[in-house]
Amino acid sequence: MERVLEELARSFAAPSATTWFKVASNKTPTLDEYRTKVVEFMNLFESSLSSGYQNNPNSKDILNFVKNGVRNQATIVLAGKNKDVEKRYKYYVDYG
Repeated sequence: MERVLEELARSFAAPSATTWFKVASNKTPTLDEYRTKVVEFMNLFESSLSSGYQNNPNSKDILNFVKNGVRNQATIVLAGKNKDVEKRYKYYVDYG
């Protein structure tokens, strides 16, 4: 799960954000808008895992781990320290 959280922005959230902006016909979102949308998709991932594990009485530890991991990765994204998100944004705005 640790690896999934480390790769979450690159493998799921940033591509989803890019698709969202394409569908919304927004070819020039600001960098902050893009980062925020990436974090929104990261939070959706957390929510889906939470709902999937909620009926398991032994899942509290994994849910806390995921919640903290998503929060940590979101902080990195919002601070502009996730190179994959920054690169994907630049590519989308320049070539999207």
